[in-house]
Amino acid sequence: MSQSKADHSVFYRHNGPAKNIFLIVYVNDIVLAGNGPEGIWEPLKDPGRYRRLVSKLNYLTIKRPNISFTISVVSQFLQAPCKDHWDVVIRILRYIKKAPGQGLLYEDKGHTDIVGYSDADWAGSPSDKRSTSGYCVMI
Repeated sequence: MSQSKADHSVFYRHNGPAKNIFLIVYVNDIVLAGNGPEGIWEPLKDPGRYRRLVSKLNYLTIKRPNISFTISVVSQFLQAPCKDHWDVVIRILRYIKKAPGQGLLYEDKGHTDIVGYSDADWAGSPSDKRSTSGYCVMI
């Protein structure tokens, strides 16, 4: 990236015609803009592979609730995953591999009651203004 000579808070990068990236640094904010994600993030060649793996990890959260938040974050990028998102999913897999036996064990205690709670926060995420929801089911 190169720094603008006119304004020292603006950085830019030209990757060819119609592929520009601009980084603007304010006092307490950073703005990253460009003509498209191609210049900023490297898109995956096979996004279906990413979607399948994240879907399988989503089912694993039933036994491993400690990865629920991380899986919910990587699930937000199912439409257009990039190489950085794939790297995060691989890191999650490494964590799971290094921490065996950290899941939940469901035993039959003779109880037949199922109680569920859910909550939602509409557009409450400060990073991306997306809605967040969660649930808890006690068996």
